Amino acid sequence: MTITIKDETFAGKVLQEIELQFQSSEVTVSDIISSRVKKEVENYNSKLPEYFRGLVEPTDAEKTLNGYKLKDRKLIDAEKQIYVALDAFQKNGFFVLIDNQQSESLEDKVVLHANTNISFIKLTPLVGG
Repeated sequence: MTITIKDETFAGKVLQEIELQFQSSEVTVSDIISSRVKKEVENYNSKLPEYFRGLVEPTDAEKTLNGYKLKDRKLIDAEKQIYVALDAFQKNGFFVLIDNQQSESLEDKVVLHANTNISFIKLTPLVGG
C-alpha cells in the first residue's frame, strides 16, 4: 500500500510530501516513522546532494534554510537516524497526526486506507535570552 505523508506547519501549510510503501495495511506509529526516515536516508545516500532534507538532523550537520548541510558529503546511517527520530517523537520533538488525531505512542496501531492522512509537525524551539 502506498501512502503519502506530509510535513506541515501548525497553520497547516504543507512543506513537503513523501510517498511510502507498506507491506501491510496495519502498522504502528513506529513503523511509519522508521519507514519515513529510511526512505529519506536512502534518497540522500543514492545522490549525496549538498543538503539533506529529513526529519532529524544528521551528525556533523548544520541546519540551514535549505535543509541540513553536512560538513563532508558522506553516507548517512539509516539505523542511527531512525533511533534519533523515535527518541525525538517520545520527547515531543515532533507530532504525528493520523487523520487529524495526534498519535500518543510509538506502539499506536494504524489501519492504513487509500485516503489515510498522515502529517508530521515539527516543533520549533524557542530562542530566549
